[in-house]
Amino acid sequence: MSNIAIIGATGRAGSQLLEEALRRGHSVTAIARDTSKISPRAGVVSKNVDVLDAAALQAAVAGHDAVISAAHFSTIPASAIIEPVKQAGVKRLLVVGGAGSLLLPDGSRVIDSEGFPEEYKAEASAGAEFLNTLRREKDLDWTFLSPSAEFVEGERTSTFRVGKDDLLVSAEGRSWITFADFAIALLDEVEAPKHSRQRFTVGY
Repeated sequence: MSNIAIIGATGRAGSQLLEEALRRGHSVTAIARDTSKISPRAGVVSKNVDVLDAAALQAAVAGHDAVISAAHFSTIPASAIIEPVKQAGVKRLLVVGGAGSLLLPDGSRVIDSEGFPEEYKAEASAGAEFLNTLRREKDLDWTFLSPSAEFVEGERTSTFRVGKDDLLVSAEGRSWITFADFAIALLDEVEAPKHSRQRFTVGY
């Protein structure tokens, strides 16, 4: 079993990743600005950390087998995550990505499509830039997992498809994945890496 640090462990994706990691018997360090809503239990160490405090984040992730970042992109630059992880000597970084940089059938990005919601553009653009930064990264063994277009609350089905850089769309024309099933896909990657230094995606 691994010792995993989860940055952004109180968010919707982060909290499901925490639950999935514990379900599988991993030890988790839950990192967030305020971890008070994480209930004390076996297997979890909670640490209040401002992710923009590089020294504090480096200290919090040191000694872990892998770091998962579920932090928002628009408020936290890629370097604020990548550099402390590297300085701490952790080799594996897995990132909860966004769907905006996925490709449509014509080869264009989702974020560049007509009708892409204006309110999501800042976050999606920052997520695409985070991915571009990772693709230039030489030292880390990184993985970037993009959800489908709709990233929603819902049941844990354990039944989904895995893709690479193209947006997955169901037979009904919907592109979606629940936080719980996304967490399964990312923890699968922690345990049995198949996408080293790659982006991949999941959907129904």
